[in-house]
Amino acid sequence: MSALRYALVFTAGADTEDGTRDEDVVVVERTTATGPGGHPVYTDPTGIIRAEISARDEVRVLASGGHQEPPRGVVARRLPS
Repeated sequence: MSALRYALVFTAGADTEDGTRDEDVVVVERTTATGPGGHPVYTDPTGIIRAEISARDEVRVLASGGHQEPPRGVVARRLPS
């Protein structure tokens, strides 16, 4: 069964000065919607970040507006309910 909440981790392409990569973390919650792959859709409180996440924690970021290019390499980490 899919989790109710996830932390989506977006990794920037460039290393920082200390050799690590910048990460942005966004918490998303499950909605009643289903994505194109048949998996639940999760969204952040603003509705800007929308992602379909499978039971195996595979992420497909969905466009929430025109002219958006979905990011690659996003990792989903399950959060406690």
